[in-house]
Amino acid sequence: MNIETLRTIGQRLKREIPPLIWKFHGSEPLGKGASGDKTYPVDKRAEEIIFEEVEKLKMPLTIISEEYGLKDFFGGGARLLIDPIDGSKNAVSGLPLFSTAIAVVDGDTVGHTTIGYVINLINGDEFWAVKGGGSFFNEGRIRTQQDEALNVILYEAQTPKVDIPKIMPLLSLFRRTRCLGSTAIDMALLAQGAVSMFVTPSPSRSFDFAAGYLLIKEAGGIVTDLDGRELDNVKIGVERVSPLLSSANEGLHEKAIKTLSGQV
Repeated sequence: MNIETLRTIGQRLKREIPPLIWKFHGSEPLGKGASGDKTYPVDKRAEEIIFEEVEKLKMPLTIISEEYGLKDFFGGGARLLIDPIDGSKNAVSGLPLFSTAIAVVDGDTVGHTTIGYVINLINGDEFWAVKGGGSFFNEGRIRTQQDEALNVILYEAQTPKVDIPKIMPLLSLFRRTRCLGSTAIDMALLAQGAVSMFVTPSPSRSFDFAAGYLLIKEAGGIVTDLDGRELDNVKIGVERVSPLLSSANEGLHEKAIKTLSGQV
């Protein structure tokens, strides 16, 4: 498994999913996926495309997907963590911001992620990282923001009335805030240097953030929980496992942790 294989899958998704959005606009969920979240027709179709492409590889792989759960191909092997549509609610609402995220994990924990890939399915922008090999955006090497300016913070709020008060002290420090609705894109933009920080106080699943986790680390950034605990030993799977705090550099991260803990 290599990055070019993931890019081939991403390009097929980019060709086939956006033309379906208005067909699926306002569609009702089909039910709940393995993660417990609602599965929409667009999620199901994106997952089917990925499965079809993986089948062509004739490689022993194990997919852990938001919708299907665990699926072995040719006896199972290296794990592919997949979020077929990250930003499903955006997609079915007609908001043009959603992505696919795929991570290759050679082990049982997030720290064993070796490749991370995110594609913005609206404009085709691709972000990827290879462990020990850096992070990239559309072929060019990327780095996180290098200074400690509090420019833009991205956040996700699964339950706004609960989540936003928890992070309001941090949000209030920044010049601008944005809530985009796609964790994978949030983390990719941080890796690219477009934003200073990303936070989500509700627990996320490993397939939500594994690709972005590697993107940020390889670009020079930091990803922990809200108390500053490392995520390397977090088990992969469909369960919600950890809130996320991602910063462009150590100085910003230290300031964020102090702010969230009430030390500032």
